[in-house]
Amino acid sequence: MDHVHGGHHEMVMPMGGDNKLAAYSKHEGHSINEFKIKFYVSLILTVPVLVLSPIIQSFLNVSLRFSGDTFFLFLFSTAVFFYGGLPFLRGALNELKHRLPGMMVLISLAITVAYSYSSAVVLGFKGEIFFWELATLIDIMLLGHWLEMRSVMGASRALEKLSELIPDVAHKISGDKEADVNSKDLKDGDLILVKPGEKVPADGIVAGGESFVNESMLTGESKPIRKKTGDKVIGGAMNAEGALRITVLGVGESSYLSKVINLVKSAQSSKSRTQVIADKAALVLTVIAIMAGATTFVVWLVASGDIAFAIERAATVLIIACPHALGLAVPLVVSISTTLSAQNGLLIRNRIAFENSRKISTIVFDKTGTLTEGVFSLNKVFNFSNLPDEQLVKITAALEKNSEHPIAKAVVGAGGGSAGGDLAVTDFIAVKGKGIQGKISGKIYAVASPGYLSELGLLVPAELKNIYGTNIFLVELSNDKKILLGAFNLADKIRQESFEAVKLLKKEGVKLWMLTGDNKQVAEAVSKELKLDGFFAEVLPDQKQDKISDLQAKGEFVAMVGDGINDAPALAKADVGIAIGSGTDIANETADIILVNSNPRDIANLIRFGKATYSKMVQNLWWATGYNIIAIPLAAGVLNRFGIMLSPALGAVFMSLSTIIVAINAKTLKLK
Repeated sequence: MDHVHGGHHEMVMPMGGDNKLAAYSKHEGHSINEFKIKFYVSLILTVPVLVLSPIIQSFLNVSLRFSGDTFFLFLFSTAVFFYGGLPFLRGALNELKHRLPGMMVLISLAITVAYSYSSAVVLGFKGEIFFWELATLIDIMLLGHWLEMRSVMGASRALEKLSELIPDVAHKISGDKEADVNSKDLKDGDLILVKPGEKVPADGIVAGGESFVNESMLTGESKPIRKKTGDKVIGGAMNAEGALRITVLGVGESSYLSKVINLVKSAQSSKSRTQVIADKAALVLTVIAIMAGATTFVVWLVASGDIAFAIERAATVLIIACPHALGLAVPLVVSISTTLSAQNGLLIRNRIAFENSRKISTIVFDKTGTLTEGVFSLNKVFNFSNLPDEQLVKITAALEKNSEHPIAKAVVGAGGGSAGGDLAVTDFIAVKGKGIQGKISGKIYAVASPGYLSELGLLVPAELKNIYGTNIFLVELSNDKKILLGAFNLADKIRQESFEAVKLLKKEGVKLWMLTGDNKQVAEAVSKELKLDGFFAEVLPDQKQDKISDLQAKGEFVAMVGDGINDAPALAKADVGIAIGSGTDIANETADIILVNSNPRDIANLIRFGKATYSKMVQNLWWATGYNIIAIPLAAGVLNRFGIMLSPALGAVFMSLSTIIVAINAKTLKLK
């Protein structure tokens, strides 16, 4: 399925060996339109077959016999067999070539046996002609495949819509001039103008102007987001009432939209654990169908001596037992679920992990930036020296100026944003997970965590032990002395969404833990306020995966939620790794699932959607196989004595109907 949108953005569905849905979109080299044409042509050719068939004439109590009528009946039936039946015959050869007999083999066996036997009767073999069953069977199979493929293609159009979001034209600004250019010709660093009501043609940074931007089709965030100078914007988002000047930063394959589409394609083409089961079941069903068909033929031939009736029963069994719906059941759900997820800000990198999200029994959250806003502010300065408070802040800010940690930014901000003013830092050392130290004006200072303070042999002052927030300490290490100069209490506000997320996850029966490098008092305060099940405090980054292992050893199926950077080992160790706080950066290599909106509430959506997706897979597998329990015995003729009998054409109707039901059922999947 190849489509070109707007002349510049091409989207090609993956055609990898594991992507079953892609195979359905072409159906062994045949397009939807080709099946449609073959159906109508075969239907027209079937009319004279029906008119010339003796059994139909007998049923209608009419007689239309003339010299050579049997030859014309054979001629039209041959045209239907080779023209209308070609996709199935070709597909059967392909299945046999790959040693994976399935639907095409069964259909081809049925129509070939029916055609060969009827042709032999025309040529003088004693028996009954049922060319009309052959023709109507092929017509119904073509119609069923055409309708089914229309349903399948509908599932893929949602991903196409993503690729259509980028507008064709961009307003490029060069000096004082504005010129319309093709969006595909934009380069990083170009300055563009996005007018009110227009779509953003590329990722970038707002260089001027202010407006609200709707990113709902890209991230699932329903509310328009206010954008001002310095904010990131995503290509494909809809600008509202204000004009924005944007510096392009991310074109082609590096753009957010391209990464999303590639992630969705990758997830759709990856092998699902449920798909493996379905593949094996389809192969088993094919073998059972062939054995059942052969057994049916032998039993009826021996019981009735009527070879035509025996062939008809066997053909019906082969048709009705086709594992067509079974082969479609899981890939279609996979395609729909991954696309819906991407449109709602859930990017799936690992299909198996996503399916396993329904098993999650414990979720471990990183605290800073996940459960909390990640924006610290300086609450209070505790001064234990003769220096003024401002000097303590300046020294600490100077030491912290090279750090990207939220606490460091808060201290630098408290220092007036000057990062210590003119204080020069030399001999700078970062002590992993503990603090930093450096030399200022000949004196060595350290900014220490509570744990590092203890290692230095200093005690945390009593007035800081029960205070909410995070405490860091400024220590002078000069002349073999360790002097506590001051302490800073910083607080990180709990996100409002965290309360709702906890409430929703509790309803799902999931246990919730928090993992943080902060001290026990801070961790306990946040844990109590959110009503979590427990917490791990003062944990260094390289120790986080050990906490995950401890929970797994107790039989818990663990999901880790973190920012994907310092939490990488824990994300990799968890049964399901979820990266949050990624924004437009979706290239995280350790997370199984990425939450674009950085909203912990989306984790509840993830679990519920994972359960809904798995439920749809199970439903489809039942629809695809369950009807065979009743249909195969009926097709074999076990109720013949009661006058209940399925014809090959009616068997094809049931088989096609089950496939269409599977497609429709998959399309009802919703992310709530």
